[in-house]
Amino acid sequence: MGISPQAGRLPEENTLANLPRLVSRYYSERPDPSDPGQQVAFGTSGHRGSSLKTSFNEWHILATTQAICEYREAQGIDGPLYIGMDTHALSEPAFVSALEVLAANGVETRIDAGCEETEGEVGYTPTPAISNAILVYNQGRTSGLADGIVITPSHNPPADGGFKYNPTNGGPADTSVTGWIQDRANAHLADGLANVKRVTYAEALEAPTTQRFDFVDSYVGGLDKVIDMAAIRASGLTFGVDPLGGAGVHYWPRIAKKYDLPLEVISTTVDPTFRFMRVDWDGKIRMDCSSPHAMAGLIENKDRFDVSFACDTDHDRHGIVARSTGLLNPNHYLAVAIEYLFTHRPNWSETAAIGKTLVSSSMIDYVAEGIGRKVIEVPVGFKWFVDGLIDGSLGFGGEESAGASFLTLDGKPWSTDKDGIILGLLAAEITAVTGKDPGERYQALTERFGSPVYERVDAPANREQKAKLKALSPEQVTAKTLAGHPITRKLTEAPGNGAAIGGLKVVTDAGWFAARPSGTEDVYKIYAESFEGEAHLKRIQEEAKALVDSVLAG
Repeated sequence: MGISPQAGRLPEENTLANLPRLVSRYYSERPDPSDPGQQVAFGTSGHRGSSLKTSFNEWHILATTQAICEYREAQGIDGPLYIGMDTHALSEPAFVSALEVLAANGVETRIDAGCEETEGEVGYTPTPAISNAILVYNQGRTSGLADGIVITPSHNPPADGGFKYNPTNGGPADTSVTGWIQDRANAHLADGLANVKRVTYAEALEAPTTQRFDFVDSYVGGLDKVIDMAAIRASGLTFGVDPLGGAGVHYWPRIAKKYDLPLEVISTTVDPTFRFMRVDWDGKIRMDCSSPHAMAGLIENKDRFDVSFACDTDHDRHGIVARSTGLLNPNHYLAVAIEYLFTHRPNWSETAAIGKTLVSSSMIDYVAEGIGRKVIEVPVGFKWFVDGLIDGSLGFGGEESAGASFLTLDGKPWSTDKDGIILGLLAAEITAVTGKDPGERYQALTERFGSPVYERVDAPANREQKAKLKALSPEQVTAKTLAGHPITRKLTEAPGNGAAIGGLKVVTDAGWFAARPSGTEDVYKIYAESFEGEAHLKRIQEEAKALVDSVLAG
């Protein structure tokens, strides 16, 4: 768990991804269907891997796309499928493979229309733009519904690829869906792709079922329905955004221009090596906009703007840098966003609740109590918020990893997947409307409710170790106290919906910890929070790590 001496610095040349090798391996390697490490495996948000590890190759995408086609047919889903990709090096090859299969299966597929910056070639599409497009198309329909595919490994390192399916509700697919697709895809791998339909990419592009769709115009054109753009425009303040070379790189200039915002787009560079990123805590390049190491460049420039923000590669996560405090801990900003939204959205239902994951800060609970709103606490994964956002029973859904979405100004669903773009713009709105930036707003909350100390730490874990951690049970915690306080709860199910959390949460009146394997990387995570300061937090973390180590060693 040590911090790399390179953390926060630009990467060294010899550490950059070898793009020709990465793409060559995508096409040349064939996965071993009997090796679990080379099978299709849907984690928290889709299948992820690397061509260098034979875990994300052409065969994986062909098999998975065919499985999605078969799932659509089995479920009677016959509307258009919206597909988009981010700027990772493996995303475009995966897009090509997927479109070849979709066209061969006769699926009406809507791809990015391209723009001036891409010279008409298919461009990049943020995750929330796909979610929003699905919701807009399906509104008022009961048949012929649309769904989507998002090609992204999120903030993962440059050598990774990712592929996820969003069903007709626009959000991340439930495990019952991903499990079906995963099993069917692996059956196709085992059969040597014998039953996978495919045409050439040239044929796929010319197929009558392949249609160009202006994702940029569709998404950007509706943003004033969810954000008070007039307040930002008239604020007299200055704002900055860094797309971090991600899928929203061509969206931000259009947002600034269309709504005449005092918003500077700091960089429009796209480079799949991501050599412009500061490296993360472990010395790896990771487009994690909630990491103070990855965000070091924007933090150093915090005084240039009243508020600045960034998004990860597919723009479903946000990082907020306030002039007053620097980079906000994601939990701090979630609390600020919730307090502001539920007191500045008069057209929202008075019964709309707050959705939070059980590893998010208890500050959210204090804020909710202060504004008289109910909290629905669920396991990690944005999929748990989808139904509530659609029917309006949730006004906001957010998770500690800097992913959130919320309703439009008039209480309608905007995106049922995480949306880093609106969370960034919300920081500008908060500052414009209240005269205080999100850092100052959080300080005010601590004066009312106290100042909990929260931290998440990651450590390496292989697939076998992650499986052990996922199966943790309350019985494996024999201690009666945690960091000197009696244990009051040991949870393996979320209080809000009774669903398994895929790990364990241990709670006292003075703090808590939760341990769970990552669904996207070969690491495990320990989340901890103390209401008694840094020293107490360290004690909680030490005891939590000792428990995890004993489980992994067993």
